Amino acid sequence: MNSSNLRKRLLIAESDLNRAQMAGDISEFIQDARTIAHRAKTVGSVASAAGVLVAGLVTSRQKPADAPNKTSWIAKALNSAGMLSNLWQAIRSARRDQAKS
Repeated sequence: MNSSNLRKRLLIAESDLNRAQMAGDISEFIQDARTIAHRAKTVGSVASAAGVLVAGLVTSRQKPADAPNKTSWIAKALNSAGMLSNLWQAIRSARRDQAKS
């Protein structure tokens, strides 16, 4: 066997090793992407539940109709969080509907 044939076989073996390594890297990347997507869904669910809780707190803390129409900054923040929660839920349901289509 001459040196050029030996070099050719070594290059082919190296190429095969690189392909196997790349396939493993792609598989690991796909698994990481799935893990990140799952975590994002979990965080979204927790955020949505927290928003619903905040909206419930805002509703339960509303002043009677005969009270002065002055709201504290905490009430405004809770009200805003409730609206953001409703918006987030609407966006999530729209994305689910698009994904099903």
